[in-house]
Amino acid sequence: LPDGADRAVLYQKITGMGESDIVEHIQDELEAMPELELGYCIGKGDVDVRLAGIASVVDAAAQIVRAKVGDFIVSEDRRIIEEVVVHLLAERGEWIATAESCTGGMIASRITDVSGSSGVFGHGFVTYANEAKTKHLGVPAELIAEHGAVSEEVARSMAEGCREASGADHALAVTGIAGPSGGTPEKPVGTVFVALASGGQATVCRKLFFPGARDRFKLLTSQGALEMLRRRLRGINPIP
Repeated sequence: LPDGADRAVLYQKITGMGESDIVEHIQDELEAMPELELGYCIGKGDVDVRLAGIASVVDAAAQIVRAKVGDFIVSEDRRIIEEVVVHLLAERGEWIATAESCTGGMIASRITDVSGSSGVFGHGFVTYANEAKTKHLGVPAELIAEHGAVSEEVARSMAEGCREASGADHALAVTGIAGPSGGTPEKPVGTVFVALASGGQATVCRKLFFPGARDRFKLLTSQGALEMLRRRLRGINPIP
């Protein structure tokens, strides 16, 4: 480094994009920057872009990453998504509730891993059986019969029923097929619907696809749900 130059290291945590997509968006511009060390580290459902070098160069590189993929940046201070979401909810004085089928409580578990979560999280429903979706969330049995438990209609109903039952400001719901059995040509193993209901805003739902091992499916589904919430709390379109 030149004499007197400050060295800096910055980690930009990105979710909702694979490493190859991130590289495609930012690599050429960043590799052209002199004296910048660029690295990638794949985490559990996210990717860290590591920028190191002279502070002014790192700052310029970070601006490029923000311009290219800013909506996908979870944090720039190493915080994981559940920490960011709990912090945002606490700042706003708002509450989140969860209604989970295929993730079996993982979203609630991740939220409650964060210190201070008791101030933003009060209710988590694990409604694995169809009867539980009807009894605890008010999902009409005929809706499940018509569309199937793994459907946008049921995910939306779960989220809205969860918000009503809990009184929370926001409610996340997930319903999917973790596998290895249970898939169909229309809804193969790895299909999942994630819905978010919030007071005063339209309920949104995303269809995601994470084929593979059950534990990976549950992790990536919980990540997708938390990312949907993070985007809404940040004022970004929850469905990229």
